[in-house]
Amino acid sequence: MHVFYTPDIEHSTVLPEEEAAHAVRVLRLQPGDEVMLTDGKGCFYKAEISVCDKKHCLVNILEKQPQAPLWKNHIHLAVAPTKNIDRMEWLVEKATEIGLDEITFLDCRYSERKVVKTERIEKILVSAIKQSLKARLPQLHGMTDFNKFVSQPFSGQKFIAHCYKNERQELKDVIQPSQDAVVLIGPEGDFSEEEVALALSHGFTPISLGPSRLRTETAALVAVHTINLLNY
Repeated sequence: MHVFYTPDIEHSTVLPEEEAAHAVRVLRLQPGDEVMLTDGKGCFYKAEISVCDKKHCLVNILEKQPQAPLWKNHIHLAVAPTKNIDRMEWLVEKATEIGLDEITFLDCRYSERKVVKTERIEKILVSAIKQSLKARLPQLHGMTDFNKFVSQPFSGQKFIAHCYKNERQELKDVIQPSQDAVVLIGPEGDFSEEEVALALSHGFTPISLGPSRLRTETAALVAVHTINLLNY
């Protein structure tokens, strides 16, 4: 069954313009066809198309279906975006399919990219939750100064992945299931030593993601996957 993103479905049974165009012009759905909607806030809705034309699509809600949480904790990924934005778009898509709650883009000393167009990223997030049948849309934060980010209060565990020879533990060995977690992934040039020291002073635990040297997007995906595996 086709899934459509309808964040205001509790207040309006009219599909958003882009979703309506896809339903009518691409999929050529007709009145009477059943569809699945998600509000991105934790619920699916079984619905039936009632009226549609080239620009509009109205539905009747048949059943509200709350989705139980798919993992036990709140997963927050904070990552320095790569120069090639395609790699970040790939990361956002795959991490959302695997499962996370929040994404922040970090502005670090060695960041290769200082600007991220969140409108494009938002569309990828929406597409990914529909593809993976998730009823919750991850919260997205644009570019955020590293120093400001690590100084904020967080509940649960806090991790920073880096490649320096400081004492580090494997993420899989220190993550505590059911606890909220935020993990920092640096740019291709890694975090600066000063940034690592600042994070540690704010209670972040230094971690390794294995013996291989990973690209930024690979490291981020490994971190998200590792936390998920231990929180099903």
